[in-house]
Amino acid sequence: MEKNAASVISTGGTEEEGGTPRPGDSYVQSFARGLGVIRSFSAEAPAQTLSEVAARTGLTRAGARRILLTLQTLGYVKSDGKLFQLTPRIMELGFAYLSSTPVWNLAEPVMENLVDEVKESCSAAVLDGGDIVYVLRVHTHKIMSTNLGVGSRLPACWTSMGRVLLAGESDESLQALLDARERRQFTALTEQDDDRLRQRILEVRAQGWALVDQELAEGLISIAAPVKNAAGRTVAALNISGQANRNSAEMMRGQLLPRLLAATQLVSQLLRASSRLSL
Repeated sequence: MEKNAASVISTGGTEEEGGTPRPGDSYVQSFARGLGVIRSFSAEAPAQTLSEVAARTGLTRAGARRILLTLQTLGYVKSDGKLFQLTPRIMELGFAYLSSTPVWNLAEPVMENLVDEVKESCSAAVLDGGDIVYVLRVHTHKIMSTNLGVGSRLPACWTSMGRVLLAGESDESLQALLDARERRQFTALTEQDDDRLRQRILEVRAQGWALVDQELAEGLISIAAPVKNAAGRTVAALNISGQANRNSAEMMRGQLLPRLLAATQLVSQLLRASSRLSL
């Protein structure tokens, strides 16, 4: 997915053609390459050979080997002599973010109560460029067809949480993110018209919630609302998701939306109270 040029953080170095940072006083290329090696592992590639890691990251075999052996020494990677895999210790890196952000500790029990009430799954996500990143998931006991988990990324434009988060951006930032979005027809209902997509997001900004019906995946419907900090800025979104064959858009709006809004308002209040206590 293309990156929004307006969201690139200045690194103190220069940029090559295409926006790729070059080494500079404030850009450590070897560290960036190490993160690239970590990101090369996924559900599709949980175990990789040295050659596969090199191919996925664009590194030489020698460069990939040095990084993998360093990660292995630190305990973040293990190997059977041929295949490399991440270890559970890698979760320390993500946990540092979750544990340092009070909203997630505050949101989880509220989300658990919401799932108990509505009997559907609830998730929390933040915006990262043109994607949403899942930071919390509370599952219902029903069998779900999705395998989304903490750390999963989805394009913001065609998810309910993504539209809520995009609606919280400034007009300038929103336009830049829309201009850089992926041009892909996920389903027959995926909205790709520039003007209509922007209008839908502006409607979300005005009404304070978003409903997306099978635009990203057939059979998946979800509704989302924002979590706001003490300054009134949208910092996260919560959603309720379900299967379209048992949850119509009318039912989601009429029965689930009031409970979702109550949950997000409670999390927002808790976040504001937590901010005041920390002053």
